[in-house]
Amino acid sequence: MTTNVIILAAGQGSRMKSSLPKVLHPIGGRSMLEHVIGAAEQALGDQNNIHVVIGHGADQVRERLSHKQVNWVEQIEQLGTGHAVMQAAPACTGANVALVVYGDVPMIRSSTLQSLVSACDGKNLALLTVDLANPSGYGRIVRDTQGAIQAIVEDKDASPEQKAITETNTGIMAIPGSRMAEWLGNLNNNNAQGEYYLTDIVAMAVEEGTPVVSARPGSEMEVQGVNNRMQQAQLERQLQLRQAEQLMVDGVTLLDPARIDVRGKLTTGNDVVIDINCVFEGEVELGDGVQIGANCHIKNAVIGAGTIIKSSTIIEDSAVGEGCDIGPVARLRPGTRLESKAKIGNFVETKKAHIGEGSKVNHLSYIGDAEVGEGVNVGAGTITCNYDGANKFKTTIADGAFIGSNSALVAPVSVGKDAVVGAGSTVTSDVPEGHLGVARGRQRNIPSWQKPVKK
Repeated sequence: MTTNVIILAAGQGSRMKSSLPKVLHPIGGRSMLEHVIGAAEQALGDQNNIHVVIGHGADQVRERLSHKQVNWVEQIEQLGTGHAVMQAAPACTGANVALVVYGDVPMIRSSTLQSLVSACDGKNLALLTVDLANPSGYGRIVRDTQGAIQAIVEDKDASPEQKAITETNTGIMAIPGSRMAEWLGNLNNNNAQGEYYLTDIVAMAVEEGTPVVSARPGSEMEVQGVNNRMQQAQLERQLQLRQAEQLMVDGVTLLDPARIDVRGKLTTGNDVVIDINCVFEGEVELGDGVQIGANCHIKNAVIGAGTIIKSSTIIEDSAVGEGCDIGPVARLRPGTRLESKAKIGNFVETKKAHIGEGSKVNHLSYIGDAEVGEGVNVGAGTITCNYDGANKFKTTIADGAFIGSNSALVAPVSVGKDAVVGAGSTVTSDVPEGHLGVARGRQRNIPSWQKPVKK
C-alpha cells in the first residue's frame, strides 16, 4: 500500500514573535519540522513520498532542511488547511493513503502515524483523536449511538451537550487516495474567514457512506502543537523526559532524569553514569562504563569505554579512546583525538591535537596543532605556540618525552623520543632524541639586595 505524507508547514507563527518561521524553532536541538519529517520517514519505511507545504519563510525552510529528501510545495496564499492540502494533492496521484500532519507538532511518534494509516487502509477516512480533560477550544468528535463518527463540531458552534464531549480533533488525518481529489474539489470557502477547511471532508464522507474511523496517540503530549514560547518550552521538557526515560531503559544511570538535555542523538553502552546538568549535542556515542560528571557539554564526539569525564568539561568534534581521564574543567576542541589511557587534566585546552596512549597533560596547558606520542608527560603551564598571526604550524612530541612546566614550544618544532625540555624553556629549535633542551635566561642572585619599603 502506497502512502504519501503531506506536512503542513506554511504558517507564519506570529505568536512566536520571531523572524524565524515557526516550524524552524527547535525542540531538543532540531527544528520542529525536522522532528515531524523524521517521524514520517520512520512511518513510511523505504517509501520516499513526503511532501512539505511551505509558505512564510519558504526559502529559509528549504535551506535549513536541504539535507532532507522531501518534495517542497509552496503555498503562495495561506487560505486554510484544505487549500494547503490542495497544493500537494497533484503529487499524491496514485497513492492509496494521503497522511496529513502538521509541522508544529514535533512530539508525534511514527507508531502513531502507522496506526492511523492502518485505520485508513485506503478505504476509510481516519482521524487522529485525543481525549482531553479540558477540551475547551477544540473541535469535538460527535458519534452516533453505534459509536460511528458523524461530525466534527467546533467549540464555538457546540451545544452544551457537545461541549461535554472530551474526545477532540487533532487535525491529523489519513485520507483514502481514491476519494481525496473529489473531496478537495468540493471544498468551499463560504465562511467568515474565507478559508478552505480540511475538516469539511468529514461531512462529505459521512454523507456518501464512507466510514470515518479514528486512532489514538499514545499520549496527549504527542499531538500538542506549538504556538508560543511557553508551549515550546513545555514540549522541550517533555521531549527531554521522554529521552531520559529511554536512556534509563537502555541501562544508563541518570542521577537526575530532569536535569539532562539531549539535543541530537545519544548512543550509550552498558553501565554509563551521567551526573546532573549535562548537555549532549549532535551525534554522541558513550562506550561501556563511561562516567560523565556534572555540568559537562559534549558535542559530536565518541567516548571510549571506561573513560571518566569530570565535571564542567567541554568536548566538541573529538574522539576519546578507552580508559581516558579528562577534567575537571577541561576543553577538547575540534580535531582532538585521545588514545587509550590518555589524561587531560584541569584547565587544559586541546585543539587539533593527537594525544598518544598513556600520555598526560595534567594542568593549565594549551596543546594545539600537535602530534603527541605515547607515554609523554606535559608539565603545567605548557603551551604549543602554533599561530604566528597569519599561519598555523605543527608541534611534534615523540614517545616518552618529558616537557617541564611553564614551557613554550614555538612551532614548527619537534621534541625527540625520550627527550626532556627543562622547565621554563622557550623552545624554538628541535630537541633531538634523548637530549635535554633548556632555553631560558641564566639566573643571577644579587647580594645585599635592599627590598623596597613603603613611603
